[in-house]
Amino acid sequence: GSGPGVVSPDRVVLRAAVSAYLGRYRGDSRLHTESDLRVFLTWCAHHDLKPLSAARVDIERYVRWLQDVRRFQPSTVSRRLSVVVGFYRVCIIDGILPHSPADYVRRPVVPPESPTLGLGHLQFEALITAARLSDNPNDFALIAMLGLLGLRIFEACGANIGDLGEEHGHRVLRVRGKGGKVVLIPLPPAVARAVDRAVDGRIDGPVLRNTLGARMDRHAATRRLKHLAVSAGIRMPRMHPH
Repeated sequence: GSGPGVVSPDRVVLRAAVSAYLGRYRGDSRLHTESDLRVFLTWCAHHDLKPLSAARVDIERYVRWLQDVRRFQPSTVSRRLSVVVGFYRVCIIDGILPHSPADYVRRPVVPPESPTLGLGHLQFEALITAARLSDNPNDFALIAMLGLLGLRIFEACGANIGDLGEEHGHRVLRVRGKGGKVVLIPLPPAVARAVDRAVDGRIDGPVLRNTLGARMDRHAATRRLKHLAVSAGIRMPRMHPH
């Protein structure tokens, strides 16, 4: 049997496969790839699905979950799917799997604009760097929640310290999305660190605060975004108030 401390062979192989895949990336793109892959692996864990025994229909269910439950933009769904496709491709190259369950999964049609906040990749890097260097710890948490988690502004502003938790050994955030649906979002380490800095040891209340120490609302959040864009030297597209 597998007592505590005994890691099943499946888990060892999966861990090796994940490391081999992430090993191809460096720096921020590794961070983004890891965070996208973790969304998939956490989804698998919640559905008692072993990623290395997944079938095409499972990958299609995952894509539908991203679209219908999480209601992500087509660009985000497409990016998250391409990370899953890339992961399985490396599994084939490394001889872990004979063929990929993600082959032939239809991609969502993406309108030709960039993913996060309607920014190009380099613009987003500039924005997140400006947020990381800002004296206001809410800035980094805000950009990380919008850009790396793909939350909408009202979801980020509505996040409470009590919504933070752990599932399957991962930090997660409970998010109330459109139509009051509650979903668990895994927090990549960089986002968890940004959130912890903003929370600053408090035990309750909002994650994001305005300059007066009250909950940040979407108007304040939009102002912070514009302020960061100016210091990053980028022109923000018209912000959608969601």
